[in-house]
Amino acid sequence: MPSDAVLYQAAALCLTYPDKDFRARLPLLREAAPQLREFVDHAAVTPPQELAEHYVQVFGFKNRHSLCLSWWRDGDTQRRGMSPARFKEVYHAAGLEFSGEERPDFLPAVLEFAARTGDTDLLTEHRAGLDQLRCRLTDFGTPYASVLDAVCAVLPLGRTEAP
Repeated sequence: MPSDAVLYQAAALCLTYPDKDFRARLPLLREAAPQLREFVDHAAVTPPQELAEHYVQVFGFKNRHSLCLSWWRDGDTQRRGMSPARFKEVYHAAGLEFSGEERPDFLPAVLEFAARTGDTDLLTEHRAGLDQLRCRLTDFGTPYASVLDAVCAVLPLGRTEAP
């Protein structure tokens, strides 16, 4: 797996809800993706309940920090309802079927797809949204911003986003 793929997979794990298994993965994440060390070190010293509450505070209540990429392009419009189909088509074309509990445009799912296939087109197409999310997380003062910093640092600049 190329180093960017490792970073994408590690970032996907960092951006999912920090369940019991998450803490066990921290040493591996620290070693595999040094770009995420700031977040991993924070997660390692933060009590599990506090880390989980912070995740919900950051990502769980409002779209201000949405991990659904189509929200950044389409907002709460009818177009957003069609976006998951586009993601599923891309997954299918790569020989993968999306079977997650989350939406197919959920950033950790898209990062995992990029890690598995090397295809960063979905991330690149949504680069403007990733940059907006990164800025909002930075302004909010959450360590999750450093995860987006690392992803955006290796991601090619985005194409012009079409509706």
